[in-house]
Amino acid sequence: MEAKIGKFFESVGSFFGGGDQIPWCDRDIIAGLEREVTETAKVGSEEEKNDSIMRLSWALVHSRQAEDVQRGIAMLEASLANSSPPLQQKEKIYLLAVGYYRCGNYLRSRQLVGQCLEIQPDWRQAETLKKTVEDRIAKDGVIGIGITTAAVGLIAGGIAAAMSRKK
Repeated sequence: MEAKIGKFFESVGSFFGGGDQIPWCDRDIIAGLEREVTETAKVGSEEEKNDSIMRLSWALVHSRQAEDVQRGIAMLEASLANSSPPLQQKEKIYLLAVGYYRCGNYLRSRQLVGQCLEIQPDWRQAETLKKTVEDRIAKDGVIGIGITTAAVGLIAGGIAAAMSRKK
């Protein structure tokens, strides 16, 4: 367990250090945070409850499991509906951007990162995510153009073959 936690913090450190990899969170850490949320719901203060929910949301959107990411997105969207200080809103919007990035909704992720940078233009973490998202959009765009070109080529070839058969 300690090795997993060490690996987790190493990936977080590389991301904050400017690496282009968004850290992953494994199921054991998520399970521990779920227990923490349950315990603080019973005996914790409102601030402790909110903090543990934010940690769980962070872990969920950084999960490799699509259902965890979706749950994290749902939790964050619900908590954004409640009024919260701008700093917490910025953090929640950022985590939503990570979640949408993990789900492959890069346009929504880029939009949310833009909102974060409007709140705090010099936020290095958001700038790094923005670059990661834009690189992914560019990469997918090139792949998409290649697929479209190949499809157009196949269709044109099929039409040409059909026309030559008719003659």
